[in-house]
Amino acid sequence: MKKIKSYLECISCSKKYYIFDPRYTCTCGDLLDVKRDLSEINGKKLVKKWEERWGMKSGVLSSGVWRYKELIIDVDKEKIITKQEGNTRLYPSGLAGIYAGIPKLLLKHEGENPSGSFKDRGMTAGVTVANILDSKMVACASTGNTSASMAAYASKAGFKSVIFIPSGKIAYGKLAQALAYGGKTLQIEGNFDDAMELVQKVCSELDIYLLNSINPFRIEGQKAICFEVLQQLDWKVPDWFIIPGGNLGNNSALSKALMELYELGIITKIPRIAVIQAAGANPLYRMWKNKTAYKAVKNPDTIATAIKIGNPVSWKKSLRGIEWSNGVVEEVTEQEIMDAKAMVDKAGIGAEPASCCVVAGAKKLVEAGVIDKKASAVGILTGNILKDPDAVINYHMDRLKEVGINGSYKNIPIQIPADIQAVKTALSNY
Repeated sequence: MKKIKSYLECISCSKKYYIFDPRYTCTCGDLLDVKRDLSEINGKKLVKKWEERWGMKSGVLSSGVWRYKELIIDVDKEKIITKQEGNTRLYPSGLAGIYAGIPKLLLKHEGENPSGSFKDRGMTAGVTVANILDSKMVACASTGNTSASMAAYASKAGFKSVIFIPSGKIAYGKLAQALAYGGKTLQIEGNFDDAMELVQKVCSELDIYLLNSINPFRIEGQKAICFEVLQQLDWKVPDWFIIPGGNLGNNSALSKALMELYELGIITKIPRIAVIQAAGANPLYRMWKNKTAYKAVKNPDTIATAIKIGNPVSWKKSLRGIEWSNGVVEEVTEQEIMDAKAMVDKAGIGAEPASCCVVAGAKKLVEAGVIDKKASAVGILTGNILKDPDAVINYHMDRLKEVGINGSYKNIPIQIPADIQAVKTALSNY
């Protein structure tokens, strides 16, 4: 199969740019999409090629991103920077699905990626383009997962990495990774949105390659989540995809992947997309619910640190996908997030708080009659349970009352004497 013609295109004015033009926005100020000439692709032949790669044991094309390279970035394998990302499991939700009222719910666990989150899928694409451009330094603003992933992939490529993190509530499981992988970490006075504004200025002035999801290639890599889910389902499309909403790159990627598959005739059904935001960081939900113009949320706050973002850069791309799929936006409270997390964890799956917005949101949408109890649905768990161990411990120790969260399903350790009778007593009600 010959290489596919690709280019960058503005999502607003449709101005086109060379595919590897090192830019992130159009001259009009809006975001860019990676576009390709799909008329040159035979959908059936493409799926056959992807199926042939499925069983590969090693090499670039055994990656759960680069298996789909024709619809990611069709580049020479020698340029690709990969850590064999993807190939994550699709779990029956068990107890979590029963809790949400939708037994057919499946959970795609992106926390099983090399750095513990879905960010690795976008980062392998972004760092690969940095390699093509011969960049030697990359940067991002991050609440945690992006920085961990970027630092890991930059280290793999031999690049230097610079990380801008906001002051305040940072999950140490994520910060530890950024430090360990060698990223130069700069903690600024302000929140994520302040950090995002600063990193764009820094990258522009110092000629550093920016790897936040404003970078269109990050979105391309994250599309592979959708491709892989559908391949795991033998290309049978679920009724719903349910995704946490932070910077909104993930659901932008999902919908873009679905649009391309639909145009190619690989799928003939359009699933509905539900984006779930935390009530303390919910600009898309407010816009959707109130039918008002987009407005950023100042000083966003949520225990789900991965989505504590008040001014998501990808909101237009996100909205485009939601409307195309006849989707919805919902919000969930801190209590709903942590109770849903308790169910995901107790099901033996486990995930960070932001991921568990999926189950909390599914529960609300089922109760509201938006999602049918008999529907098939796939929820995307975005990060590993160990990304935010403090949230887990404090919930189960019932130490979150000061922030309005009760340990509804707490599992407190019991201190006992070292004798058999004490053990029997402790286990009597287990």
